[in-house]
Amino acid sequence: MFMKSKITIKLRSDVLESDKWDLAGLFQTEEDWEKALIILEKDIPQIKNYKGTLHKSASQLKDCLDLVTKMEIQDERLGNYAFLRNTEDVGDSKGQDRLSRYMRVTSLFGTELSFLNPEIQAIDENIITGYLKENILADYKIMLTKLLRFKPHVLSGKEEKLLAMQTESRQTPGKVFTALTDVDMEFGTIATTEGEIPLSQSTFGMLLIDKDRSVREKAYKQFYANFSKHKNTLTSLYAGSVQQDIYQAKVRDYPSTRAHKLFPDNVPESVYENLVKVIHENLPLLHKYYTFRRKKLGLNKLKHWDVYVPLLSSISTNYSYEEAVELIDKALSPLGDEYRSILKKGLLDGWVDRYENKGKRSGAFSSGGYTGNPYIMMNYKETVLRDIFTLAHEGGHSMHSFYSVKNNNFQNYNYTIFEAEVASTFNEQLLADYLYKNADSNDMKAYIIGKRIDDIIATIFRQTMFAEFEHEAHAMVEKGIPITVDSIRKKYRELMELYFGPEMELEEESDMEGLRIPHFYRSYYVYKYATGLSAAIALSEKVLKGGKSEQKDYLNFLKSGGSKYPIDSLKLAGVDMSNPEPVKAAMKVFEDLLNEMTELMELME
Repeated sequence: MFMKSKITIKLRSDVLESDKWDLAGLFQTEEDWEKALIILEKDIPQIKNYKGTLHKSASQLKDCLDLVTKMEIQDERLGNYAFLRNTEDVGDSKGQDRLSRYMRVTSLFGTELSFLNPEIQAIDENIITGYLKENILADYKIMLTKLLRFKPHVLSGKEEKLLAMQTESRQTPGKVFTALTDVDMEFGTIATTEGEIPLSQSTFGMLLIDKDRSVREKAYKQFYANFSKHKNTLTSLYAGSVQQDIYQAKVRDYPSTRAHKLFPDNVPESVYENLVKVIHENLPLLHKYYTFRRKKLGLNKLKHWDVYVPLLSSISTNYSYEEAVELIDKALSPLGDEYRSILKKGLLDGWVDRYENKGKRSGAFSSGGYTGNPYIMMNYKETVLRDIFTLAHEGGHSMHSFYSVKNNNFQNYNYTIFEAEVASTFNEQLLADYLYKNADSNDMKAYIIGKRIDDIIATIFRQTMFAEFEHEAHAMVEKGIPITVDSIRKKYRELMELYFGPEMELEEESDMEGLRIPHFYRSYYVYKYATGLSAAIALSEKVLKGGKSEQKDYLNFLKSGGSKYPIDSLKLAGVDMSNPEPVKAAMKVFEDLLNEMTELMELME
């Protein structure tokens, strides 16, 4: 598993142009980028000419917004180019310098722009209502309407300035957590059949899928023992983060932290509550899976270090990048010729930076902007089937961006993460369906079913457990109950016992997991993973079983971009996340997959 690869990793300079993304849609040359940065910095002071004047007339407000929009488009364009070039080789000093210089200019831009939203929100309600009725502001009506929702939660100019000055200190708990867990902590090494392997945040996951149970156990205990040594510091950091969240909600007059965090997306708190409720109702299915897993592993008791090791041997596949694109193209046929042709051309002709090179950022991502193309960074490997799923996933994000840009102005194109997680995982559902229906062996069928089961557990069940934990932690402090080492570990342990069920035998240190999740420093975020996959499963079922009407509804969702709130945009596609039915539908799919996996593996024995 950890053997050194005999494949030589290329230098960036040796990568074929056809294997790189084509950033000419952003800037033709580095010199063009340099010139544009200078121009933006020079133009930024123009904004202050409008300060204190926005209440005068609709045309005055429009002129200001036109100027700001022009600059925002250029700022985004400059930032995308600098970011993407930096990821090509993160050790390249030239790329680091370019990104650093962009960050300085965009910071200046943000500072100069800081008066805009508070000043618009301070305009007399009757005046701004009149403005919104004028055609001159038609392009900004949606943006202004959304902005004015925040008016009851905006403070005075002086108070807003004081809060803005606190931004850096507000980020301190998360920054210290990252420094402590990623840099300062030393976890030692683990003896494996491949030799001594350094134990770290990045190798921990790999060691937990080792076939040797003793390796998994050793890695698990050694890893969490180290976290346990820092339990007081970690608890204090998380408590500080929660207290900051609560403070922000209180000073802005929100009834709770959760209400504050869900407000920007206009997501009712009932969506959060419905998610947790439906998952609780279906925990017996998850417990049934863990019983199945325990038996297949031949264990008397399941331990926490046993939940990730594959039940099946890895599938041997070999798809060139071009073959992967062809496979994805066929799998996405339910979305129609237009979607397929646009995506296929993009994947083959300049959207994707395909392969690993020295210094290149790890993993994968899609980066969409209003100018240029929706770019995808991959580290594609021909023998890794999951990389095809990753390409389909990122392609879903990119097509979401493509349709959003084509059908909206700059102010309305940027969709939320709540919506983004649907478009990406939807494509994975179609790919899994196609591979399963065209599988030439039970091994392949079992692999696909297993992957879908793993995805639902990791993305719906696990993220809901996280969501439940962070809400209970915030609610606890809001009631005046302090977060202590014992109280927070007890809360997390109770949830582990609830979710893993009677098959799981927890260790003393198992609940330390609750103090190592970086997402908790960005509160009320993880639930979107669970709702996103739930919606994607429900929609993929509709599209696969439906026809042109269902296809059109889904594409209309992609085209809506950020012009609607996420609950409303998803209704266009045919799924209503304000009720529990989509999550229930996802649970029914999970049940069917589990039954099918049980039957299939019995046949294979």
